[in-house]
Amino acid sequence: MAEFSNSDPMELCGTMGNGLEDSDIAEARRELNMWKEKVEKADDVKARLLLEKLEEDEAKVKAQKDTEKIIQKQEQCQREFTDTLEGIQKDIRKLKKGNQDLKDILKTCQAELECKKDESIKLKQRFKIYAEIPDKKVKFTGVYRDGEEDSGLQIRGVYTITQTPSIRLEGGQALVTFEEEKVASQILRMAKCSVSCEKNRLDVKPKSLTLEPSVKFEIHLDVSKKELRFSNVPPSLPEERMMDRLEMSFSRPSRGGGEVERVAYDKNTGTGQITFLHTGVAESLALGQKYLVNLDRELNVKVGPVHNYQLRKFQTFCGAPKRTILLDNIEDVADEEDLQDVLEIHFQKPSNYGGEIEYIKYISTGKKLQAFFSEDTAEMEA
Repeated sequence: MAEFSNSDPMELCGTMGNGLEDSDIAEARRELNMWKEKVEKADDVKARLLLEKLEEDEAKVKAQKDTEKIIQKQEQCQREFTDTLEGIQKDIRKLKKGNQDLKDILKTCQAELECKKDESIKLKQRFKIYAEIPDKKVKFTGVYRDGEEDSGLQIRGVYTITQTPSIRLEGGQALVTFEEEKVASQILRMAKCSVSCEKNRLDVKPKSLTLEPSVKFEIHLDVSKKELRFSNVPPSLPEERMMDRLEMSFSRPSRGGGEVERVAYDKNTGTGQITFLHTGVAESLALGQKYLVNLDRELNVKVGPVHNYQLRKFQTFCGAPKRTILLDNIEDVADEEDLQDVLEIHFQKPSNYGGEIEYIKYISTGKKLQAFFSEDTAEMEA
């Protein structure tokens, strides 16, 4: 059963009410303190976040500025690259153009060089003489007396060389030599000649001729009767011993030698010259072309005559044959012999302003021929 005190109920209630207020206030204070702490912490967090935000904003601004600088630098680099590329491409175009110009110049120079070579070859052919002087028997007529030029130590000869005038005949051309000069003259006045060949008609062009330059000159040749040249002698011995051995070798009568007056030897070229005391020895040894000598071993050396020559009375001349004409632009409508007969018949007829033909020569396309003219009769030799 409950027990109640005797105190005043009102007083009891008041006492109970004060106890509750104090505990609520304490609780509220604790809660307030707690919220204050939370607010302070939140403020700290907020301040820290604001600071971080400011730092991030500053970093962002800095990054933006850096990005703008990078973009500007990239744009500048791009412009510089574009300018450099355009400059390089321009230089490449200039170099290509220069290279092409040089190639064109090179082609032109090569073409000019080929022309010069052809011209040089033609000039060489004009003035180059290919001739073999045949062996000729000589008859003794007498000796030189005192006071005359020849001392009897030289064999002298004079040769006159005359080059025959010529012209190169190309394919599709013909040479016609008339008996009379006036016939050739009247044919040359015509711009073209119409020649009938079976069912075809040929328009050939008559042209005058200018012969290639020819030359005439004399060769004065002196061959020593006492001197003999030798070659292919290796320097296998000292120079003095070599000359002694050569003198002894060429002095042997058993080998056709004779008494030696002088020896000359060049060790660098392996050549030299022997001068005999008497005439006739060098002549006979030169005919053999080889001679056996004793050096450090036996050796066959080449021997030959010692000669001097002079070119005298050199003359060049050129001319134009008056009775011979050149027919050009002849088409191959028939074989070579038949077409030559057709041309001969045509140019023999007086109705075609022709006349008697002494000689005619035609060659077809693709061929070449060197035609020679004699000085007196203008007769061509092919």
